[in-house]
Amino acid sequence: MIEETIPVTEPTTPIEPTAPVIETTSPMIETTSPMIEPVEIAETLCIGETMLLFVPASGESLAAASELAAHIGGAESNMAAGLAQLGARAEWFSRLGADPHAERILRTLRERGVETPQVVTDPTRPTGLYFKDHSSGVNRVYYYRAGSAASALGPSDLAGLRLSERRLVHVSGITAALSASCDALLQSVLVERAASEPTVSFDVNYRPALWSVEVAGPRLLELARAADIVIVGRDEAETLWGTSDAASVRALFPDVAALVVKDAEFGATHFGAAGATFVPALRVDVVESVGAGDAFAAGYLAAWLDGDDTATALRLGHVMAGYTLGAVSDIAVLPSRSVLRALAASTDAEWTGLTLPDAMSSETTDSHPADSNQANSHPEKEATHGA
Repeated sequence: MIEETIPVTEPTTPIEPTAPVIETTSPMIETTSPMIEPVEIAETLCIGETMLLFVPASGESLAAASELAAHIGGAESNMAAGLAQLGARAEWFSRLGADPHAERILRTLRERGVETPQVVTDPTRPTGLYFKDHSSGVNRVYYYRAGSAASALGPSDLAGLRLSERRLVHVSGITAALSASCDALLQSVLVERAASEPTVSFDVNYRPALWSVEVAGPRLLELARAADIVIVGRDEAETLWGTSDAASVRALFPDVAALVVKDAEFGATHFGAAGATFVPALRVDVVESVGAGDAFAAGYLAAWLDGDDTATALRLGHVMAGYTLGAVSDIAVLPSRSVLRALAASTDAEWTGLTLPDAMSSETTDSHPADSNQANSHPEKEATHGA
């Protein structure tokens, strides 16, 4: 928008009044303006960095590839997209650069039903980037996120997010590793929150490339102990805190209201007021594991939001993770919500022999908007990966 300033020209000849000016006092008239209803916000808010991800288009190593495919990547935005796919209203908040990478991120998330009304554009910092490489049978990730827009996140960003009006705020341990101000943001969200603040879920999400065990272990333990819901992998708990099984992880977090310990292909254990609940994982052919943890968390928390029982919540987490494990994209093309819910409602006997149906078959699809968004975006091969 071009703003044009029009100069005001003073008259050259004074204008004399034709009649005396009479001052009068009128009674004050009180008027009542119509009340403006506040905008209804999403019940769940996910906070954290999302970056642009590049992977070799042909499956070659980065050194040999002549073409790279662009995707988006961020654990918290994965979560928001998963919740939206399951019918929940989810908002993602972060900071992005004033660049085309940010435009792609916002477009992709909005296509998947994620709300992004308060994302901050920072013209002085770039959107973070990372590259995924598969060479000699080893997967490596190369981050270029130092000084990114999201690394400037801090406690002051929380002021306009209306946290007290949410049902759930979701964060992960990745954010704490990005900068001192990002760590301070998690301190505010988790450790120093007021009693009126909503339920906070915390996915530990330890990333060795971002910080050492010696630094990350004590800090992630402190943050997790302050959360209401904690999701952690058994293997990362062993790396961080030396625990050997789900029960020993629970011993570290006796006061956390809900603790979910994921154990890869074996299953997941939930610890809560009613004790421990274990649900085995589904047998699936694994194509790509990155993003499956975020999909599991989305399924579990979507069921929690709906008030489902613990076993159903764990099964919905496994269903979401199962489809993600079987796809190149970690936000996989999913069956309809009704099919996902039906799979999660399986009995113990049904669950034992369950095979996930093809997500694209006519029996598993319907006209839900989120499902349509997935189908529309699939040909572009834009996916989000846990970063």
